[in-house]
Amino acid sequence: MNSHILFVDDEAPIRELLSLFFRKKGLQVTTATTAQQARELAAKTSFDVAIVDVNLAGENGLELLGFFKTNQPRMPVIIFTGLTGEELVDQAKAAGAAGFMRKTEPLGVLFDEVSKHLPKA
Repeated sequence: MNSHILFVDDEAPIRELLSLFFRKKGLQVTTATTAQQARELAAKTSFDVAIVDVNLAGENGLELLGFFKTNQPRMPVIIFTGLTGEELVDQAKAAGAAGFMRKTEPLGVLFDEVSKHLPKA
């Protein structure tokens, strides 16, 4: 079975582009537009990795990271953002993020980061 990732981002063009990209790389992708939707999906589906945007239409992706660390502590969560600044990276790592990706990174770099956290076949 293919690895299954949860991709949480409220920006439709980014969500659609990366979903298509990861699917072409052989991954199963489920998307969520809000933190609440992500929590509901995670309650009924097991994911190998979650990719979570920091700014989710008024919600905080770091809070969603905290939810995942409490409820699914073995699932790696990668923080995904267009924001800059090392303080955000430090906050994400302190909260338990397995990785950190910027929206400006080339797609290959994003795939490499996700691949590091996928189960080995």
